[in-house]
Amino acid sequence: MNCSKIVLSFLLLSAHGSLRAAEQLVQPQIVKIPIKGAGTFGGEIDMVTHLYRPQGDDPVPVVIFSHGRSGEKDQRWDLKYPVPVGHGNFWLRKGFAVVASVRPGYGETGGVDREASGTTGFGAGCRGIANFSQVAKSAGQAVLANLDWLRTQPWARTEKLLLVGNSVGGLATIGVSALNPPGAVGAINFSGGSGGAPNVTPKRSCQPEKLTEAYGEFGKSTQIPSLWLYAENDLYWGPDAPREWHQAFAAGGSRTRFVMTAAVPDTEDGHQLLLRGGRLWSPHVNKFVQELGF
Repeated sequence: MNCSKIVLSFLLLSAHGSLRAAEQLVQPQIVKIPIKGAGTFGGEIDMVTHLYRPQGDDPVPVVIFSHGRSGEKDQRWDLKYPVPVGHGNFWLRKGFAVVASVRPGYGETGGVDREASGTTGFGAGCRGIANFSQVAKSAGQAVLANLDWLRTQPWARTEKLLLVGNSVGGLATIGVSALNPPGAVGAINFSGGSGGAPNVTPKRSCQPEKLTEAYGEFGKSTQIPSLWLYAENDLYWGPDAPREWHQAFAAGGSRTRFVMTAAVPDTEDGHQLLLRGGRLWSPHVNKFVQELGF
């Protein structure tokens, strides 16, 4: 067999292997979870929600996952997967159910976008006064609606809830953890923040000092333990601001751990840590989950 045929055979086998791996992933069940005040006139709407559940009827612990946010309206309306299928399966293999809602202002859920920070412009040149606490509060309403819904589900161990979020969803996760909702035993923040514009001002987000203030306030009331995960090549925030955010949060005294991973491989943007850096973050997540008693 000549070299070109060998390469072609390898590619076909690789593609077949990837297809088989994709086929083995459990796909989500789609459910609707009501959320108040998110309709055009302030009414109730249903959030399209991806649900992963282990087989059987025994009650299981639950991950409530919060997705990120694009700065482009068209991309927000095009959101189809509020949690990557692979990440949903990561928790499923650990015996967790996963609930991940498409928040109001996104995808098929529709409704009013309530997560704007109140600024215009990008990075160091953004104007106005960012209100990142409000961003966290608005995005966190979906988490609270998930909590209310889970309390009606006999399969959910509502005393064993883990809050997990990515990017703006990570900010929302920390914001909700500051409320210490009943049953929440831990929080994981993947690359959490708001106001990034990597194409315009890479590694410099809008008014990062305002996020330091917001995280500092959250830290004053948070009681549940948390794990913060960022990559050193994150193009949204850079490596320094996340450390400052966590230091402000940690000053509140809750049990918390900050991890700056190595650069996410095969990409210039480590903001894709959750999606593409599993080998970097999974040991830390595994340890954190074990420490929580799961």
